[in-house]
Amino acid sequence: MSKTPWPDGLRFIFGTLTVLPVRVTRWDREAARGGMLCAPLAGLLVGGCAATLGVLLLFLGAGPLLAAVATAAVPAALTRGLHLDGLADIADGLGSGKPAQDALRIMKQSDIGPFGVITLVFVLLAQVAALTRAYDDSWARGALAAVVSATAARLALTLAARTGVPAARPEGLGAAVAGVVPVGGAVAVGVAVTLAAGAGGALFGPYDITRTALAVVVAAAAAELLRRHCIRRFGGVTGDVFGGLEETAATTALVVLALGR
Repeated sequence: MSKTPWPDGLRFIFGTLTVLPVRVTRWDREAARGGMLCAPLAGLLVGGCAATLGVLLLFLGAGPLLAAVATAAVPAALTRGLHLDGLADIADGLGSGKPAQDALRIMKQSDIGPFGVITLVFVLLAQVAALTRAYDDSWARGALAAVVSATAARLALTLAARTGVPAARPEGLGAAVAGVVPVGGAVAVGVAVTLAAGAGGALFGPYDITRTALAVVVAAAAAELLRRHCIRRFGGVTGDVFGGLEETAATTALVVLALGR
């Protein structure tokens, strides 16, 4: 196996998944492999920006709810709503109940149907509610929730791009990244993100080590269940599926972090 081009991989993931002015210099599977392996780094940046705005508003007296709304809005702004759009599209595709090719055609349409709208409403409400709960405890817990959820969300992309995952279409982002990550590499990244999340939770006590690590694990499991369902329905993954996996993982992580206080 050729050496993974980490600089090109970083350009690939930041140029593809964020609005940062990063030019993607290579669009081949080797660059995609490096990019998907370091996808959680993009999540760390997005989550850090979201936490910064949320904490700033909290310190300015805006209150936990407004801080939570701002925190949830930042990832959407930094990704041009790409992942939310993907979630809405797969909701429409799955909700249509149509055969794979018809469902894929529905997902490619520019408009959002009723299933997509309903899914977005409830997902965003869940994210804001969970973040409000975290900020209500303390600014630090709110910031940690923002960073952990965003990083876990991008970990879901790494895991979904592992070897053996088929693409539903021969073109597009899904085809570019499907199956590019070696299973061992995906596992290693997953372990690293889980341990890092646990280390962040250690700032609040032993119980939070388990809580934050569990948030990553449960988020990955939820995304995996959705990925498998999408493959059964669509025959593989698409760019929309990756977006839906990201939002599913982010929301799941936030909900887990909100429980048990």
